[in-house]
Amino acid sequence: MQLKGIHHVSALTAKAQKNVDFYTDTLGMRLVKKTVNQDDTSVYHLFYGDEKGNPGTELTFFEIPMIAQNHEGTNSISTTSLRVPSDEALSYWKKRFEQKGIQHDEIVERAGRATFTFKDFEGQRLMFVSDENNVGVASGTSWDKSPVPSEYGIQGLGPIYLTVHDLGPTVTILTELLGFEEAGNYPSQVKGEPDLLVYQTGEGGTGAEVHIQERSDLPPERQGRGGVHHVAFRVDNEEELHEWISRIRGARVPNSGFVNRFYFKSLYFREPNGILFELATDGPGFDTDEKTEHLGESLALPPFLEDQREEITAKLKPISLNNS
Repeated sequence: MQLKGIHHVSALTAKAQKNVDFYTDTLGMRLVKKTVNQDDTSVYHLFYGDEKGNPGTELTFFEIPMIAQNHEGTNSISTTSLRVPSDEALSYWKKRFEQKGIQHDEIVERAGRATFTFKDFEGQRLMFVSDENNVGVASGTSWDKSPVPSEYGIQGLGPIYLTVHDLGPTVTILTELLGFEEAGNYPSQVKGEPDLLVYQTGEGGTGAEVHIQERSDLPPERQGRGGVHHVAFRVDNEEELHEWISRIRGARVPNSGFVNRFYFKSLYFREPNGILFELATDGPGFDTDEKTEHLGESLALPPFLEDQREEITAKLKPISLNNS
């Protein structure tokens, strides 16, 4: 029973259309599922990914139109990284962002890989990481209809960054409960702060790492637009998910129990610093109810919401796809 890597990251946006424009037109990701938040069907849940939204490539957003700005701090998922094929791809993206006037930093090495950080229009903290020397979990495949050339395109999620006030309890959950192993450390970009610690699961590598930094100088994060809601880790199948549920209950960690999200099956719980973790199955996948060539073009609803389609649609503002 071993987690396979990062499954998806879910973040918050106040503007669904601008979000679609940025992640499809600017970043060249594919909108693989346009659906609703199953816990609040009046707002969108948007899924971006590789050519078919394979596990490990999915960056998702809950739309909350009136949500306040995120206030950065500890006990948070502080950066989401995106895998690109090579160091050369980073140079491509740097030039692209300069042309488009997108806020970004310089290319620097982190944990032995070339990277650079940037933000979207709401301040979402993102990082490109080069897979040039990567070994471990395989990447996805960039979408061939993307406005970004495939040799430079985003191929999935890279390491997830956590910033915590107290390192120990989070590390205990990762290692003793979830089976992550320590894989190294590297200097912080913040002068005077401790090294970041690297933990990996499954085959390891870019798509299976969590990087953690302890910060004593920051207040707790106040989540809002531009913030991250949760990170999900990959479970092979539903049978194994039930084993994880038993394990987490046995450790007396409060949790959601089994949740059917239709496109995958899930379990949710918070680690001791309050960061929301999800365990999610690799399947059934996003082509369960739509043909692969038409993913994300129409509003998709799981069967248990289909009888509410007319009512749900009436509450949503239409979203247009420029590159569909």
